[in-house]
Amino acid sequence: MDYLVPGVYRQAVVRTAPARLPTGVPGFVGCAGSPPDPLAPAQALTPVATPVALQRKEDFARAFRPVEGSFLADAVAGFFDNGGERCYVVRTDADPAGDPAKAVAGLVRALAALGPLADLDLVAVPDAMALDAAQDSALVQCEVLRHCASHGNRFAILDARREATPEAVEEQRDALAEGAAEPVNGALYYPWVAQPGPARRMVPPSGHVAGIYARTDAKAGVFKAPANEELLGIADIEWPLDADAQARLNPGGVNCLRALPGRGIRVWGARTLSRQDEWRYVNVRRLFLTVHRWIDLHLAWASFEPNDARLWNRIRRELEAYLSQLWRAGAFAGETPAEAFFVRCDAETNPPESRELGRVVSEIGLAPAAPAEFIVVRITQQATAAA
Repeated sequence: MDYLVPGVYRQAVVRTAPARLPTGVPGFVGCAGSPPDPLAPAQALTPVATPVALQRKEDFARAFRPVEGSFLADAVAGFFDNGGERCYVVRTDADPAGDPAKAVAGLVRALAALGPLADLDLVAVPDAMALDAAQDSALVQCEVLRHCASHGNRFAILDARREATPEAVEEQRDALAEGAAEPVNGALYYPWVAQPGPARRMVPPSGHVAGIYARTDAKAGVFKAPANEELLGIADIEWPLDADAQARLNPGGVNCLRALPGRGIRVWGARTLSRQDEWRYVNVRRLFLTVHRWIDLHLAWASFEPNDARLWNRIRRELEAYLSQLWRAGAFAGETPAEAFFVRCDAETNPPESRELGRVVSEIGLAPAAPAEFIVVRITQQATAAA
């Protein structure tokens, strides 16, 4: 409206809620065909290597046609059965039992289609396990790790090979890190799980585990280890693992699924594939990835602003407010915010030579709360003197 007369004018302003940062949202990659119903919705006619968002497991049958030998439909169902709320699916029409080179190329091409998505933070390729040759599976899984490392905002959930012994799983873990950067953005799960029903079909666990991630995120947050949670929608596991097998695999970063008496089948590990102590735990690594994603989402406004003390103060205030919220939720160690984190954005981090290059630099330090992986109970017996 035009203002012609001096005075006070009232305007109704609708404030929008800040953008929510979703977590526990996986991108599944696998082999599938077009849906059988030619009159299905337009979404169902999505071409190859195009991400499709699903809100419930029944949506898969409307958008895709399962193909023999693929585990994609099982992974999506396992995700929703275990608490997942939203996922993406990217298909390739390559036959997992056909030409290995074409199958690998199709999976890698479909994986690349997840790149532009900003609202996913997990990646799983269950059909890497549909490839017959171990080297082909390893090739796809290494590509998944490279994908997550290059994007810097997502985490890979990887499957062990079927019918693998503990020795074979250790070899698989070593192959994933051979000749590449330390795989800090990935975790490996073992063994496979059995679907309910007379056939007891064995499937890779990555979809079910992704649902555990989503369930844990919803209940607590990414800073809570996605472990000691019961796997739902399964009848059994491929191999019954005892404490000795766990003791062998756990230090190497292989997360075991265990059948615990009276407690069901549970995820009994929360370690990444990294051998670096600071990135040992899945929840610690995902916490840093989530902070990175939050900064990308909420501080984009700072681009092209005058690089002066007012900008530094505003950046510092927004970061401190967000990190304080995480501290109150239990994400960090420390009894006070000063013990839990620090944020520096001032003339010291932004000297004149840096400002002349158009850079604004903030330094953040976090003290993440590590999971209580080992619970030690000391029982002391003390003889008392006779009265």
